[in-house]
Amino acid sequence: MTREQVKELFKFLKYIYPNFEVSSEKIDIWTELLSDQDYSKVMEKAKKHSLEQKFPPSVAELRVNEPPENEFLKKYQQWQKEGAERIAKQRNTNHG
Repeated sequence: MTREQVKELFKFLKYIYPNFEVSSEKIDIWTELLSDQDYSKVMEKAKKHSLEQKFPPSVAELRVNEPPENEFLKKYQQWQKEGAERIAKQRNTNHG
């Protein structure tokens, strides 16, 4: 997320939580901590949080921690597909 996006997030949080403190330093820190995050996903979490919680969220509550992609699973699925194609091809040449 960019600094401007964090400002938008803070604007939203300030409307929902009037006691939510905003300062330039806080924007800088949150920008650093959320720099690797997707703005729309964080805002989605902020909206969900605001519907369920009476206190403002922390950075940790807004971070979207997606599991890393499983490269082995992708390879395994590719091997299965290639194996099935190879078997079908062998059956066709043996019966043809």
